[in-house]
Amino acid sequence: MGKPFEPPSDRDGIENVDLKAALEERYLAYALSTIMHRALPDARDGLKPVHRRILHAMRLLRLDPGSAYKKCARVVGDVIGKYHPHGDVAVYDALVRLAQDFAQRYPLVDGQGNFGNIDGDNPAAQRYTECRMTEVARLLLEGMDEDAVDFRPNYDGQEEEPVVLPAAFPNLLANGSQGIAVGMATSIPPHNVAELCDAALYLIGHRDATSEQLTTFVKGPDFPTGGIVIDSAASISEAYRTGRGGFRVRARWQKEDLGRGTWVVVVTEIPYGVPKARLIEKMAELLHEKKLPLLADVRDESAEDVRVVLEPRSRTVDPVVLMESLFRLTELESRISLNMNVLVGGTVPRVIGLAEALREWLDHRRVVLQRRSRHRLAQIERRLEILGGLLIVYLDLDRVIQIIREEDEPKAELMRVFELTELQANAILDTRLRSLRKLEEMELKREFDTLTAEKADLDGLLGSDDLQWKAITKQIRGVRKTYGPETPLGRRRTTLENPPDTSGIDFSEAMVEREPITVIVSQKGWIRALKGHVADLSAVQFKGDDTLKVSFPTETTAKILVLASNGKVFTLEAAKLPGGRGFGDPVRLMVDMDEGSEIVTVWAHKPGVKLLLCTTDGRGFVTPADGLVANTRKGKQVIGLDEPATASLVVEVGEGDHAAACGTNRLMTVFPLAEIPEMVRGKGVRLQKYRDGALDSVVIFRLADGLTWPDSAGRTRTVAGEELAKWVGHRGGAGTMAPRGYPKVDPSKAGRP
Repeated sequence: MGKPFEPPSDRDGIENVDLKAALEERYLAYALSTIMHRALPDARDGLKPVHRRILHAMRLLRLDPGSAYKKCARVVGDVIGKYHPHGDVAVYDALVRLAQDFAQRYPLVDGQGNFGNIDGDNPAAQRYTECRMTEVARLLLEGMDEDAVDFRPNYDGQEEEPVVLPAAFPNLLANGSQGIAVGMATSIPPHNVAELCDAALYLIGHRDATSEQLTTFVKGPDFPTGGIVIDSAASISEAYRTGRGGFRVRARWQKEDLGRGTWVVVVTEIPYGVPKARLIEKMAELLHEKKLPLLADVRDESAEDVRVVLEPRSRTVDPVVLMESLFRLTELESRISLNMNVLVGGTVPRVIGLAEALREWLDHRRVVLQRRSRHRLAQIERRLEILGGLLIVYLDLDRVIQIIREEDEPKAELMRVFELTELQANAILDTRLRSLRKLEEMELKREFDTLTAEKADLDGLLGSDDLQWKAITKQIRGVRKTYGPETPLGRRRTTLENPPDTSGIDFSEAMVEREPITVIVSQKGWIRALKGHVADLSAVQFKGDDTLKVSFPTETTAKILVLASNGKVFTLEAAKLPGGRGFGDPVRLMVDMDEGSEIVTVWAHKPGVKLLLCTTDGRGFVTPADGLVANTRKGKQVIGLDEPATASLVVEVGEGDHAAACGTNRLMTVFPLAEIPEMVRGKGVRLQKYRDGALDSVVIFRLADGLTWPDSAGRTRTVAGEELAKWVGHRGGAGTMAPRGYPKVDPSKAGRP
C-alpha cells in the first residue's frame, strides 16, 4: 500500500469549494454534453454528431456512390483521429448500423462484406469490411461546398466539421433515431419518405397545417423489416400530435396448406428491432416449458428472406387463435415507442409533433437554399467582374501583351491604362498568353449575358419568399420521384390495420395444454387436482380427520367456480390448482373469502349454460353461468341474503321445463320453470314456503318425462302423469309430502350442478 497523503501545511493555491455545488455543476456539464453531443438528433438533418462526422469523413475521402469502396478501418480512423475522440468500436458500430438495411429504412452507407444480419449476429471486423456512401447520404451532403452550412473547429482546433448537414432528404423521420441521454431519451421510428414528401408539400402550401391534417399523408411508421401496425387511426393521430406514444407492430404471417388437411403458419416479416435468433430461441423455451400448447414445433427456414415455420399441435387448431396466443407471449408482437425529443435549431431539446418536425426541416432547407444562392451569386459577381475586364482588354490585346512583357509592375500599369480593378488585373496576369490570344469576343459576351441572367434570377429568388418555396417544392418532388412508392426502396413495407377483435377468444384456454384432471375438494376446503379422470377415489388421502366434499372430472383449460355460503362466487384456474401428490391447498389462500363463510359447492364452468341458484330459505333465481366468472380474487357477490339464510344449491337448468323443490321437512312442490325469473344477481323469488325447515334439494326435469330418481337399491323410479299431478302447482307453495323413497340430498353432492 502507498503512504498516506498529507495535505500541504500552507493553504496557498487551495480553494474551498462546496461539494454539493461542485457535483451539481459537473453533473450538469456532463448531462448537457450527453444531450447536445451524443444522444439526441438534430431536428434539421436527423443525425447525431457521430453519424454526421462519419458522413463528413467519407465525403472528404471521396467515397461517393459511384466510387470504389474503401476499408471501414480507414473511415473509422479518420473519424476518431479528426472529429470524434472516442473508441473505435463505438464509431464502427454506428457506421455498421448506417449500412444495415434491416436497421435503416434508407441506408446511408453502402457496405461490402459482413455487416451483421437480422438474426443479431455481429459484423466482421472493420479491417475486413468496406464501405462507401449511398445516394441518400449524397443528398444529405449536397451543397457542402457551396457554403450551405456553418463549420466549427474540431476538438483540437486543427480541423473543421459541419455543425449540421444541408439535408436535402427528410432523414429525421425517414430513418428515425433512438438515444438515451441524462434525464431524457428519444425514440423516433422510420417512415416512408414519399409520404413525408407529400406532407411537406402540403405544409408548404398550408403553413398552419396541424399534425392531425398531415396524418392524411403520413399514415404511420414504415419499418425496414415490414410488419403490421395494428393501432387505430385515432391513437396514431394523437401520438403524432403530441410527439409521444407508441405503435403495436405484429409479424406478418400466412397459412400454408400442406395437403391432407395439414398446414403450417409461415412468418415472413418480424417486428422492427427484434433479432430473429432471439425470437426463435424464446419461442423454443416457451415450447419446452409447455406454455405454448397449440404449437408443436418452430423452424427457421430463412435464406435471404425471413421464413419462420410454425407447426400446430394438430390440424384442428385455429391458426388465428394460435397466432394470437403467440402474439401475447412472444416478440412476434412488440411495441415501438414514439418520443420525438430532438434538438430544435440544434440547441434546444424539446418534444415536437409531426408538423413541427417537418416544419423544422423545411425551414432548414430554406436557409440552405438562401446560403447556396448567395454563394453562387458571389461567384457570379466575381466572374462578371473578370469578364468585364477581359472584354475591355480584348480591344487591345497587343498593348496588354506589351505591358506584361516590358513593364516591371504590369498589374499597376494595366490598372492605370485600362482602368481595371485589382481582381480584373490579377485575372489577366494569371491567364497564359496563349489563352489571351485565343479570347473571342462573342464567347465572352455570351458568357457575360448568361451569368447576368442567372444573377437576375438569383436576385429575384433571394427577394421573393414564393420563389424560394417553389424551388424547395421542386427539390422535394425530385426526392419523391426518386424514392416514390413505385420504386423498390420507396415501396411501403409496413401495412396498417385496425386492432383485431379478440373478444371471442379464450386465451386462458389457448395458452394452457389441455389435459384431463380430477378436482377434489375436502370438507375443510382443501383443493387439488389429480392427473386423468379418476373414478375410484378410495386411495385418496386427506389431512387429519378431513374427508371428501366434492370431486368431478374436468380439464386443465377449465375454470373452476366456488360458491360460498355468503352468496359470493369465486373463480379458479384449473391449470393453477396444486397437484395430487400432497393434500392440496386451502381455497381461502387462493381467493379473498370472508371470515365465517364456508364453501357450499365447487364445479367446473360450462360456457353458455344457465344455472338455478338457491338459498336455504327457499328463494332462488336463474342466471347465466358466464356471468358468474370473476377476474379478481374478490369474486362476485351474486346472491343477496336475508340472515340467517345462506346459499345452498346450484342446479343446471338444461332442457327441463319444471322444477321439483323439496325441503328438509320432506314436503315437495312442483312448478313451471318459467315462473323463476332470470337475473344477474339478487335475492330471487320464493320457490317453496317453510314454517319450519329449509330447502333440501331442487330437481329440473321435463314434465312429459316425469320425475325420476334412483332408490336405495339402485333401481330407477319415476313419477309421472296423474300420479305427479298432486304435487304440480305454482312456486311459493308449502308443497305435499314427497313420494315414498324420494331421496334426501347426497352430502357428497350437495349443491353441485
